[in-house]
Amino acid sequence: MIEKVLIANRGEIALRIHRACHEMGIKTVAVHSTADESAMHVRLADESVCIGPPPSAESYLNIPAIISAAEITGADAIHPGYGFLSESAKFAEIIEKHGIVFIGPTAEHITLMGDKISAKEAVKNVGIPVVPGSEGEVSEFKDAAKVAKRIGYPVIVKAASGGGGRGMKVVKSESELEIAVSSAKREAAVSFGDGTVYLEKFLTTPRHIEVQVLADTHGNVVHLGERDCSLQRRHQKVLEESPSPALNSTERDAIGEVCRKAIQAIGYRGAGTIEFLYENGKFYFIEMNTRLQVEHPITEMITGIDLVREQIRIADGLTLQFKQEDIKFSGHAIECRINAEDPYTFMPSPGQVKDYHTPGGLDVRVDSGLYTRYKIPPHYDSMIAKLIVHGKTRNECLMRLRRSLEEYVIDGVKTTIPLHQRLIREDDFISGDYNIHWLEKYLDSLAID
Repeated sequence: MIEKVLIANRGEIALRIHRACHEMGIKTVAVHSTADESAMHVRLADESVCIGPPPSAESYLNIPAIISAAEITGADAIHPGYGFLSESAKFAEIIEKHGIVFIGPTAEHITLMGDKISAKEAVKNVGIPVVPGSEGEVSEFKDAAKVAKRIGYPVIVKAASGGGGRGMKVVKSESELEIAVSSAKREAAVSFGDGTVYLEKFLTTPRHIEVQVLADTHGNVVHLGERDCSLQRRHQKVLEESPSPALNSTERDAIGEVCRKAIQAIGYRGAGTIEFLYENGKFYFIEMNTRLQVEHPITEMITGIDLVREQIRIADGLTLQFKQEDIKFSGHAIECRINAEDPYTFMPSPGQVKDYHTPGGLDVRVDSGLYTRYKIPPHYDSMIAKLIVHGKTRNECLMRLRRSLEEYVIDGVKTTIPLHQRLIREDDFISGDYNIHWLEKYLDSLAID
């Protein structure tokens, strides 16, 4: 049985994992850079180990330092959280070679789904619909031109490795294609060390819908419904909700069952998320994330299932405690990602938190490692908190979210709270009538105003 977990991450997700472990009677080890020595998860963990200076490459991405920390503290398992090394097949493989349990999928599945070309082929073979596009890599302009002519413009050039909007170029006509392919290849090579790109049809007004799955090592798989992550800026999610206001119960059940069967067919283990573009009643696979998602709390709020606890149980070789028919979806949940940024220019705003007060009340949750006088370091992602609310209906959820955002105080740095306050009062959001391009158009209109 797992007795001590090393948390190979930082910030709110490290604290989230620590809490789940302690509720299970499991001790924790926090690893941290010198910039994070006063972080909340470091202060609360049973043990802590400094693994390097502030740059991620020398600390949170430093595999030898993390393995050494696990060995000197006697940790028998490592949870990678999200980001950093969470989708590194090499990390998962090295951990298990050292006789330590990796709380996540196998290295083989991380590799399979980490390459978007192989992932697309794998899921297509088990019944998941995919976006029309190239059969694999497009290495030359002439190859790209043939594919684009077949599927029709606009198309999007995408990096086979990585994500976050890097190595992605939208192309509206053949005259733009050659430059876009070359640019995407260069950007992908710099960002991910892999210049492989492929082509897909560019959908003009899709929503971003993702399905959460859990699979144990005994062949049991469940889906936990969908999340709508369509409010995005530069391919980065800003706000998520579950269930999606765009789907009806028939569509929801159908895509959930497709995903459940597909994950069972490939023998996957652990938590995973299958992401789709949804347009005109059709789903198109875009990628699978083989880790915990930032937005996992909204799924927890509507199902009552602790996803981190289940990850740990699965890694421990235990069987899922529930079947698909046992899972009940209750109400509506929304998550706002709170960043230490100017709410309209999005310039980072690190610094000291002078005053901090979180909202409370029924069905209000804040995942954050902030506290008064904490110094937000400038070295990492600017997300500093997640505000998650639940209601019996979407309208009740929205009203609770408005009240909670009004109560939330983070003084001393600029945050995106004012942007969220404005967004959730927009008619399109209230009606649920938005897609993945809506937010950027909205932000452009604010700049004009």
